[in-house]
Amino acid sequence: MTIELRHFRCFLAIADTLSITRAADRLHLTQPAVSRTLRQLEQELGLRLVDRSTHHLALTPDGAAFRDQAAIAVTAFDRALRLGRHPAWPLRLGHAWSAAGTDTTALLRRWQQAHPDTPLELLRIDDRTAGLARGDVDAALLRGEVNAPDLLTARLTTEPRVAGLPADDPLAGRTSLSLTDLSSRTIALNTVSGTTTLDLWPATARPTSTLPIANQDDWFAAITAGRAVGVTTTATADMYPHPAIAYIPLPEAPPVPVLLAWRNAPGHPRIPDLIQLAREVMGRSDQGPSHL
Repeated sequence: MTIELRHFRCFLAIADTLSITRAADRLHLTQPAVSRTLRQLEQELGLRLVDRSTHHLALTPDGAAFRDQAAIAVTAFDRALRLGRHPAWPLRLGHAWSAAGTDTTALLRRWQQAHPDTPLELLRIDDRTAGLARGDVDAALLRGEVNAPDLLTARLTTEPRVAGLPADDPLAGRTSLSLTDLSSRTIALNTVSGTTTLDLWPATARPTSTLPIANQDDWFAAITAGRAVGVTTTATADMYPHPAIAYIPLPEAPPVPVLLAWRNAPGHPRIPDLIQLAREVMGRSDQGPSHL
């Protein structure tokens, strides 16, 4: 048997829905057809991709690893078809939150002026690599260290950290805060794409209460509702001023690196131009690419 694109699409539908029934509905196939296609793929690869039981379905470790590669393959195929119909080849730039901060507008406008034939599409995707590892984008603006294989990075700048507090919080009037000042509070932690973990605090003063959230919108909602306080960077404070949130500097907290990342593989031909422009706009030209 030869593996075909339909095997990848079937597996991705199962991985996304964690259900043979829902995958069959999405693909407009019967459940036996979906099960058979998955079985063929596993036999051809010699791997067990999905752990199936009567009431449970989950990806195996091999399945989780294969999912990203299958997504890259399907995305590349679909994009090649679109490119055949539409000669313009957009450059997709992902970010999980705050894009390029206050440099976002300058980056987009200068790109348009320099490369009017190649649209630069800015896409917010809520995962640690902003869609880059799965092939949803060509490059990504990322914050913090990212332990993902087969990515290259250019360090663009660093951003100081700030605390995000409800505007009526007793600490909101302070000119600066320490991490210890927040230790007794519930901390909103973006567990999907955030740069704040409890390891940021000294071991003897770590918060005991956290509120896991999944994206920047939920972070804002938790803080404005008074359910938690948070730690972010000045990019968030500059781009998203909010009357119900006070942003207070955290001078003792380490700054957050901002990286431009791309896959260590053949990609969009304009990526070198994007690297150069991002360095010019965001103020760093002394850092070369490096493996993550």
